[in-house]
Amino acid sequence: MPNRMLERLLSLVIYVITMTVLLMSVYRFLENWHLSDFNFFVGGALVLLVAVGWGYILTHIIFAPKKQLEDKLTSLSNNIIHELNIPLSTIKANTSMLKKGIEDEKTLKRLGRIEDASVRLEKLYNELVYSIRKEMHTIEKESISLHDLLKERVHVFEEQKRNPFSLDVFDYKIEVDKIGFEQIIDNLLSNAMKYSKKETPISIVLDEDTLSIIDKGIGMSSTDLLQVYERYYQADENQEGAGIGLALVKSYCNEQDIEIQIVSQENVGTEVRLNLKNVKV
Repeated sequence: MPNRMLERLLSLVIYVITMTVLLMSVYRFLENWHLSDFNFFVGGALVLLVAVGWGYILTHIIFAPKKQLEDKLTSLSNNIIHELNIPLSTIKANTSMLKKGIEDEKTLKRLGRIEDASVRLEKLYNELVYSIRKEMHTIEKESISLHDLLKERVHVFEEQKRNPFSLDVFDYKIEVDKIGFEQIIDNLLSNAMKYSKKETPISIVLDEDTLSIIDKGIGMSSTDLLQVYERYYQADENQEGAGIGLALVKSYCNEQDIEIQIVSQENVGTEVRLNLKNVKV
C-alpha cells in the first residue's frame, strides 16, 4: 500500500510539473508574438482542457486495470481465508467434543496431537491473513506486554521437548505490529534451536531496553555475519530452511524502527540483540 501511494504521488508531481512547464512555454510563445493576455488565457485554457482529457485517459489506462486486478485478488484472498477457517474450526470443535466421551489414554493422546496440530494450523492461518492484509493495508500497532508474549512463545517451543529455555524479562510494554513481532521472535528462537545441540539452554534476557536471545550453538564467522541478512543465505547449508528468515526479521525491524544487532563467534554461540527503545510504551 505505501508503495502504491508513493507511485501515485510521484505521478501527480510529474504531471503537475509537466503542465506548469507547458503553460509557461505557451505564455512565452504568445509573448514573443506580442499577443494579448486574453489570447494567452484562451491558449492556456485549451492546453489545460487537452491536459485534463489526456490525464483522464492515462489514468483509466494505467490505474483502472490495476485497481480491477487488486479488487479481484482481494476477493479471492477473502474467499480462500474463509474456506480455510471452516475446516479448522470444525477440527477444533469436534476434537474437543470427542475428548469428553473417551477415557482410553492412547486415544486421548492421539486426539491431543490433533489438537496441537490444529493450534499450529491456526497460527499459520493467522499469519496468512496477516501477510495478505499487510500487502493491502497498513497494519495497526497495538500495545502488548513483552513478558506475556515471550512467555507464550517459549511455552510453544518448550512443547517440542528440545532445548531448555531461560526467560529473564520484567514487565515491559511495547507498541508494535503484534503478529509481525511474534513472527520475528519465533524465527529467532527457531534459529537458536536449529543451530544448537538439544541439551544446550537458550536464554532470553531483557536489559533496560535491549532484548537478547542467546544460544550456545555453532555460531557464525565474520564472513557469515556480513551476509546473514541476505535473502536465501544460509551459514550452514546442511540445515533445513529457505534462508530467508533473518532477511524478513531485518525487514520487519526496519519497518518498526527496531535496531537489531547480531554478535556471534564460531563454536561459542550467537546473541541477537533487539533495541526496543523506539517502540517502548
